[in-house]
Amino acid sequence: MTMPDAPVQVPDQEALMRLGETVRQRLAGRPGVYKVPVEPVELFAIGDFLDSAECARLCAMIDDVARPSTLHETNYTSDFRTSYSGDLDPHDPFVDNISKRIDDLLGVPSDIGEAIQGQRYLPGQQFKPHNDWFYTSESYWSEEEARGGQRSWTAMAYLNAVEAGGATAFTTLGIQIDPQPGALLLWNNALPDGRPNEATLHAGTPVERGAKYVITKWYRTRTWR
Repeated sequence: MTMPDAPVQVPDQEALMRLGETVRQRLAGRPGVYKVPVEPVELFAIGDFLDSAECARLCAMIDDVARPSTLHETNYTSDFRTSYSGDLDPHDPFVDNISKRIDDLLGVPSDIGEAIQGQRYLPGQQFKPHNDWFYTSESYWSEEEARGGQRSWTAMAYLNAVEAGGATAFTTLGIQIDPQPGALLLWNNALPDGRPNEATLHAGTPVERGAKYVITKWYRTRTWR
């Protein structure tokens, strides 16, 4: 009798599974946390995570560090990601406080979190559909594996009201989320079994009028370097 093949393990699968369970339990029933009813992505929203003064201060900090956004892969078209972005100083007490609040919300160690990145989108700028997790078949994976492994959770906060456009579109799920100042989105980039979740494909749709400011913090499976 032929035995069935064992399921193929993907890099960091067990760690992704454990982190998914940790955050899932942490957010369950937590006041102010709304679980968006979509499958098969674990997507959460928290309104008013940041107040108006914090949002305004973060927008100014992003203006100070914003440079044309980059991508790992070189085969994307030049208009794939046209925003401006930059890492905020993790040693700044204000930034550190916000970073630790996100860590505490998820219930994960601070050392697995990347530096908070700020992004600014002006009219016409966008980020076409993409996943936040790393494709382990690509040449960049060996470097990212050494820097902390696969990305597990994404935390993204909106900082301002956009006059028109700029929604976050989860293209596989068929939903769009309009920017709400101070609101935080969280999603698990993996399935419950720890495999990367293809359905987390998402886009920053083009801004039509005004500007869009967001901050994003990605979490790895182990200490980020």
